[in-house]
Amino acid sequence: MRTTQSLVAMLLCSAVLMLPGSAAAQATGSEEPTFASDVAPILYESCIKCHRTGQIAPMSLITYQEVRPWARSIKNKVETRAMPPWHLDRRIGIQVFKNDPSLTDEQIATIVTWVDNGAPQGNPADTPTPPEFAPADAWQIGEPDLVVRFPAYTVPDAGPDIFGNLLTEFGLDEDRYITAIQTRPVGDSSRRVVHHALSYAVEQNEEGESMGGGLFLVEYASGKQAEIYPPGSGLLLPGNTQARLSFHLHSIGEEIDAAMELGINFLPKGTEPEFIRYSKQLGGSQGQIIGVLDIPAGETTRSDGYTRFNKAARITMFQPHMHMLGRYQCIEFIYPTQPVRAETVNCAGFDYNWHMNYNYADDTAPLIPAGTILHVTSWLDNSTNNRGNIDPSNWVGSGQRTIDEMAFAWIGWYDLTDEEYEAEVAARQESRQKAEN
Repeated sequence: MRTTQSLVAMLLCSAVLMLPGSAAAQATGSEEPTFASDVAPILYESCIKCHRTGQIAPMSLITYQEVRPWARSIKNKVETRAMPPWHLDRRIGIQVFKNDPSLTDEQIATIVTWVDNGAPQGNPADTPTPPEFAPADAWQIGEPDLVVRFPAYTVPDAGPDIFGNLLTEFGLDEDRYITAIQTRPVGDSSRRVVHHALSYAVEQNEEGESMGGGLFLVEYASGKQAEIYPPGSGLLLPGNTQARLSFHLHSIGEEIDAAMELGINFLPKGTEPEFIRYSKQLGGSQGQIIGVLDIPAGETTRSDGYTRFNKAARITMFQPHMHMLGRYQCIEFIYPTQPVRAETVNCAGFDYNWHMNYNYADDTAPLIPAGTILHVTSWLDNSTNNRGNIDPSNWVGSGQRTIDEMAFAWIGWYDLTDEEYEAEVAARQESRQKAEN
């Protein structure tokens, strides 16, 4: 189903990151916070991993002298929850995830009150020592068991979008099971030209030539974090296979030698997981991966897609995927019950520069019975309200290019038997009852 939305929907899309304003926040904050005693600890814990010299953020936020000129901008970014990047709608569905970097309401209140009070420094001696960080190229999964570096590809300063494949060796002569995996561009320049990159394990023929296709491993898009599998689950990486990177690159006005790496952690040799963990594009428009999108100039469009799970499953990860017009996405499960029952599990704002993946905590991961239908609803804004819109006067449709659009969700999960599903549901209920008592 595809409909053009009303003004109400457009306002929803343009305000997806907004929460109650500073007046409510100040009620719980410190009355007279200072940078040294109250704000610096928050920035050091949650912000300066990126906001320091040589990192991805545009300014350093370590010293008071660095922070003070940006005080009102910082207030705006944290009050609207635009920073740290975590676009999950906190009013809807599950809120406990393994990789949540967002600030608490109390931390936001502290920053808001500090700025409204004139952003005082306080006693410089009270400023904590900034933490020591791992090198800029440190992995989110810790030091990987295996690092695969794909050959570099030169992206010209101008030209059409580039699609292709790069091959290299895993260097494994035996099967191993993946427990965590991360794709990352090598350096900020590479990050700026990579639209997406899909990694596969590819078999070779007797002459050692790649046979194409392959077993899908992981997707990367701008700002995506590592995928960390739940305990007891894993994905097979067959031995004696090649690594294939299917890439989509685009020019940014300067020539870039783009390079990508794949970091992988494994179960110990000779061991197998209890469950096989999958990751796929699901719930696209019209039930397809991409489907048919019709986004008139100046309008906001809603896109709906559906996918049926034929087996019971534990959902481990949710990641919205759209392009420049994407603003908001929800996932809903329609359960095979009588009467039919539907549950909106999560909604999230979308920013093309931050393809956030939400790794559910082990005790909050959705459990769904066989026959459940995943319903993905996406909103795409082709109006002037969308600052990421290149040309609001032009119609936009489906396609692979950056200026085209898509609307689906990446979903991570592993299958369960009906008996395993019932057992996990019972264990979850028992745990909640104990917590309540």
